[in-house]
Amino acid sequence: MQAYQEPGRLLKAMAHPIRMRILDVLCHSEACVCHLTTLLDQRQPYVSQQLMVLREAGLVTDRREGTIVYYGVADGRVSEIMSLLLGILGDQGIALQRQPVPQPPLAGCTCPDCAAAERAA
Repeated sequence: MQAYQEPGRLLKAMAHPIRMRILDVLCHSEACVCHLTTLLDQRQPYVSQQLMVLREAGLVTDRREGTIVYYGVADGRVSEIMSLLLGILGDQGIALQRQPVPQPPLAGCTCPDCAAAERAA
């Protein structure tokens, strides 16, 4: 059973709807907390808590640019895992579509990417 503890820990970190959506977003491009908060329509402390779980599991990485922290997937295979999960569900008759990630600017988001996109529009 010892050999299954680490895979179980990794899957447990992924096994939450909000964390799965965060991973799905980050598979497309990195994002800051305010961008994720706006996309998920969740409060910032909650999103940060979910990011911490994903970071501790080694699924996401972060980088700081000034006062903004950007998150991205730590390994490109996370996208493959997400696709496999959706494929298994599809085979079971549960048709789930990956939600598209809207391009900046996002209404209500104050991140530098959204601000720059808004100025350019």
